[in-house]
Amino acid sequence: MKILEISPELRSSHHGSSSKIIVEIEDSVTEAERLLPENSSALDKLCSKIQKSLSRLNSACPLSKSEKLQIWKLSYRLWNACVDLSNATGIRSSSNGAKIDEQQANLRQISADLLFLAGDVTGIPSPSLKSASFFYKTGLIWHDLKKFDLAASCFERATDLTAKIDVDEISDTGEQKLLLDLNLARSRTAWEVSERNLAFTLLNRSKALLFGSPESYRALANQFLLFGKLMLSKNLESAIKDALKLMNEALDLCEKGLRIVRRSDESLPLKTLRSKSLRFIAAAHLQGGEFESVLKCIKVLREGGGDQHPASSVLAMKAWLGLGRHREAEKELRGMVVNKEIPEGIWLSAIESYFQAAGVAGAETVKGVFLGLLGRCHISAGVAVTVVHRLIGSGGSGKDGSLVRAKVVAELVSDDRVMALFNSEEAAKERTTLHALLWNCGADHFGSKNYETSVEMFEKSMLYIPYNIEGRILRAKGFRVLCLCHLGLSLLDQAQEFIDEAEKLEPNITCAFLKFKICLQKEEENGAIKQMQSMANCHDFTPEFLSLSIHEAIACQALPVAIESLKNLLNFYSPGKPMPTPEVVVLRTLVTILSRETTNENEILKFTKLAKKRMSELGSEAFFGKGEVGRREKNWFALNSWNIGTRTGKDKKYDLCAEFFESAAEFYAASIDGVVEESTMVCKSLILSVSAAIAAEKSSNSPMPESDVKRAIELLDRAGKILTEISSGLQMVNDGAAIEPRIVFIYTFNAYDLRGRLESGGTQQLQLVKSFASSKACTPEYLLQIGLSASQSPRTNPEAANFALNASLSSLLASPSPDYKNIALIIRKLIMLAGFYKGDTDDEVYSAYKQAYRIMVGLKEGEYPTEEGKWLATTAWNRAAMPVRLGQIAVARRWIKIGLELSRHVQGMEGYRESLEEFVAGFDEKFYGHVEKDVGDNNSSSTAPIVS
Repeated sequence: MKILEISPELRSSHHGSSSKIIVEIEDSVTEAERLLPENSSALDKLCSKIQKSLSRLNSACPLSKSEKLQIWKLSYRLWNACVDLSNATGIRSSSNGAKIDEQQANLRQISADLLFLAGDVTGIPSPSLKSASFFYKTGLIWHDLKKFDLAASCFERATDLTAKIDVDEISDTGEQKLLLDLNLARSRTAWEVSERNLAFTLLNRSKALLFGSPESYRALANQFLLFGKLMLSKNLESAIKDALKLMNEALDLCEKGLRIVRRSDESLPLKTLRSKSLRFIAAAHLQGGEFESVLKCIKVLREGGGDQHPASSVLAMKAWLGLGRHREAEKELRGMVVNKEIPEGIWLSAIESYFQAAGVAGAETVKGVFLGLLGRCHISAGVAVTVVHRLIGSGGSGKDGSLVRAKVVAELVSDDRVMALFNSEEAAKERTTLHALLWNCGADHFGSKNYETSVEMFEKSMLYIPYNIEGRILRAKGFRVLCLCHLGLSLLDQAQEFIDEAEKLEPNITCAFLKFKICLQKEEENGAIKQMQSMANCHDFTPEFLSLSIHEAIACQALPVAIESLKNLLNFYSPGKPMPTPEVVVLRTLVTILSRETTNENEILKFTKLAKKRMSELGSEAFFGKGEVGRREKNWFALNSWNIGTRTGKDKKYDLCAEFFESAAEFYAASIDGVVEESTMVCKSLILSVSAAIAAEKSSNSPMPESDVKRAIELLDRAGKILTEISSGLQMVNDGAAIEPRIVFIYTFNAYDLRGRLESGGTQQLQLVKSFASSKACTPEYLLQIGLSASQSPRTNPEAANFALNASLSSLLASPSPDYKNIALIIRKLIMLAGFYKGDTDDEVYSAYKQAYRIMVGLKEGEYPTEEGKWLATTAWNRAAMPVRLGQIAVARRWIKIGLELSRHVQGMEGYRESLEEFVAGFDEKFYGHVEKDVGDNNSSSTAPIVS
């Protein structure tokens, strides 16, 4: 038992409290009726206020009949106020519309709660259905706002209100419709929150709420179809069966509905929905690959009432394509052209599907269908762009397919009717897109070297360029690319015409460069050089175009053009200026090209010196580069200079040889990352440079100026310092090989020669010879050459010559297999040298003869050169003549005796030796009174006269 039922006092108190709350609610409803829809904050406060009043009223139940009636009226007033607010909100725009819609839904929810609180009111028929209607309508609003939990709650409360009603007793059409709509709405909300089983259950329950109304059949069938479409849109194989089941339910409902129709106007919506269901069933079968089933559905559609829906033709066409029957598919596609009301999207989809399946073979059909549609229905420029895009980028494969598609596209876009679609300003964007499509297609074919096709596409793209400033630039660009295409086709005259037209529209560096290419193709080297030189006058010139010119000239084997381009490019280098190619690369390329002709050695030297100068100005790392790259560049110039120096030396071009070897030395001496890797090559290059300079002097018979002599000595001093460091171990040999003895000899020989030209060079010459004699590079032959040079040149150095010859002689005699030819030569030179400077009576000369005699003793016959032996014997004998005249009998006899002894060891002097022996016997008897058995080597003299 409730407290209110026990105490009448409390019951009266409660009655007064509920009346007060109802008054508060009425005030709030009145406020809602006056509220402006834009006042969001007031609406929010009002919702909160009424909600609190409603909560208090709930706790004040039960209500009297009059109070229930009052609340019922207030509920309707609040609902109508919500309707007014909603209508006003729809007219007036609001920045926070979503929030206002949600606040108004809250007000409707409160209105429904008020009506539910009022319950049964005397005099009002079907109060439960009316209350359920409020909850149903509020639920629809929550559903639209995506508040599916609130919508489901409203629908469930409405369902509870209608659950106690006996369906068979409902005769009002509106009330019957409410029950069905409530079930359908609840089903849709369940679907949105992925409660699929509940959604299907609710749809099946709805079959009991059709009440024999064709409209109800249509509504339920439509919901089945909607869910089927949603299942089909998942594009999953497992979902197709469920979709077909739902769609078949829709079809079945349509069939049942058509059986109970009484008026013709009731049958049309059901027939329309039936056809729609059949089309979607066909689409589901198509998606599942059941092409025969698709065609059966289409047949039923067409037999039932001549269905002319364009989607039917598309479905039929796709089914025929799926079965591989292209002829029937083409018939369906062409049949669509007859329908003037066909939407763009439908037949565009059909064209795409047909072309995708038929490939290149369908290109002509697509073109014909499209042109046929132009005269029958409205076609926009955008659709034309789409068709062209599909034709260019779909269907076919390989070169042949691409060429066929391009041909069809060219014919399509050049049709006057298609061009007319793009004439208006509204189609400017589509015109730009089509131009880009055609241009890109031409570029693709250009990349594949299909120049004829690319020419056609580029020409067709120019049909869609407007005649304005921007179009002028695009037109010039088109002429330039057409020039390139004709260059690829070797149609040089046509290429010239196009580039001339481009230059008229937009003169720039690109035009100048393409003219340069045409000159190269025509083998007009002078014209190409002039065109290259004119590039710098273009307003948009950059050095990159000179680099391109170089590459083009080299590719065309136009080496004079490449050389002039490289020279021109060198003029643009300055410190800190960014350039497309490093300066060192330009110089290397220039030298490489010049090296192809041996007659260009002077030019090669010129640019080699320029490289050396730039290296000196910028620093080796800044010029060559750092790391391994810099080392490779440096070594290339060094090795190239060395090789050309070697070649010119062999060709006896000694002046050039000297210059190249000196350049090689400078390059080898350059440091990269602080390291000089080729010190031995520096040394050799310096030595060979000086050697070539001396050879040039002898070749031209023109003495070297003193300044050049000093310069050469400086170079040799650098080389000598390196030699000293290497020999002393202060510097490691890091290029894989030590200095060859021949190079050390050349260094010594040349240094000796040059030092001799200076006034104070004699002592230095002797020191050089002694230093060389003590080195590992020294050989008897090298010493002999130095000795001969020192004894024979105009600037002889007896001390150096004597030292070199004696050192060579000692080395030869110490050899296991002495070279007696060189020994004989050395002895002769020592005798002549001593005799020239000290006279024939000098003991040093005699010692030389005596040494020769000792060498000859014990040798095999002919081992010592015969001619040299004869020379020694005869010259020794003849040297006795002067002492005899001077009365120096002992000296004379010493020379006679050594001559006789020498003759005994010389082949071919037997007869001569007999006469000598007779003369000696007579000489002894005359001056000594008897024959001496032994001629001493003393210096005693006699005054006895000589008898000849």
